[in-house]
This record gives sequence, structure tokens and C-alpha cells, in this order.
Amino acid sequence: MARYTGPVCRQCRREGVKLFLKGDRCFTDKCAIQRRNTIPGQHGMGRKMAKEYGFQLREKQKAKRYYGILENQFRMYFEQADKKEGITGENLLTTIERRLDNVVYRAGFGASRREARQLVRHGHFALNGKKANIPSIILKVGDVVTLRARSKDLARFNEVAAELEGASATLPKWLTINVNDLSVTVNALPQRDDIDFEIEEQLIVELYSK
Repeated sequence: MARYTGPVCRQCRREGVKLFLKGDRCFTDKCAIQRRNTIPGQHGMGRKMAKEYGFQLREKQKAKRYYGILENQFRMYFEQADKKEGITGENLLTTIERRLDNVVYRAGFGASRREARQLVRHGHFALNGKKANIPSIILKVGDVVTLRARSKDLARFNEVAAELEGASATLPKWLTINVNDLSVTVNALPQRDDIDFEIEEQLIVELYSK
């Protein structure tokens, strides 16, 4: 399965919720959910209510699209979460939260997860002092993500530095940001309460457990 390259606002409309895939645009009147909150396609207005499987599938698709993850990788995360102690659904979400691209987004370096993923792939960040350009790296407690020296003079990151001055108030409590050297530290494992997106992870567990 190839990565989706079409209009991302269609994904929000399909799930019926804001997935925050276009950064600041999602907070304006141009947001697709506000302008046309219907399922894409010719028969979007007339589609019937989904049954149990449909609800489970939609929750899985919503989580995948929110984090920008493809099916095989998402299933791999589920299988890993299922083997851990604790609640499988919560294990799944808290594992995905620790992806490098998500941490870069949560820290405010990218306006969306898609942008954060692109910044990581272009080699703008270092993990514990070493170049890291793989968005799917799962971070551990104590890991430090730093903007590389060669990237600090770029206009894009000069804007970010100014924005991060007040970012500590909105930063998840499991992350700590250092504005002076533009770095973010994982100081704890994320908990379910730290995920502010409305998702019923138990439906995902039920879907994959069939």
C-alpha cells in the first residue's frame, strides 16, 4: 500500500473530525470540516450508518491518518502493544506518541505531523547527538532531540525559535523543551491522559483481535 498523496482534507471529511493535517489552516474558517462536513464522493450525503465492523474500521483509520502511519506499520505497533503488560489500546497509542516525527511535532518544530516528518527525513534533527532521519524511531525516557547546528540559521527555524518562547504552556508534560539550544527531552513515558485526540482505542483492539 502506497502512502496517500491526495488532498489531505478529504481524510478529515471521511472521518468526520479534524485530524489537524494542514497545520494552522485547521484552525481557520478554511478548514474542510467547517466548510463541508460531509463524506467525500458522489453519495457521501446518503451513506448509511455503519455497523459494528464499520465503527471499528473507522476508529482504526482515524488513528492511522491522525498519526500518518500506513497499515503494515500500524498493525506492527498493535502486535507489539498486545505483547506488553497493561491495556493493549493504551499501549498502542502511547507507543505511537513516542515516534520521532510525533515528538518533533509536539515540540512545535512542525505545524503538522506531515511537516514534522518531512523535517526529520531531511536530516534537520539529531537524537542524542547523532543525526536521525527516520521518523518512526521510538524514543525512550532520557532521549534528547536537538535541532542540528547547520539548520539553526534557516529562516524556517528562526520563526520556530520565536514561537517556542511560549510553547512550554502547551507542551505535553512528558516532554521538556530547551529554547536556548532548540532541543526537546523525553522526561517520562506518555500516559493515556496526555493524548488529547478523541479516539476509542478499544474499538481498534476489537478489530485486530477478530
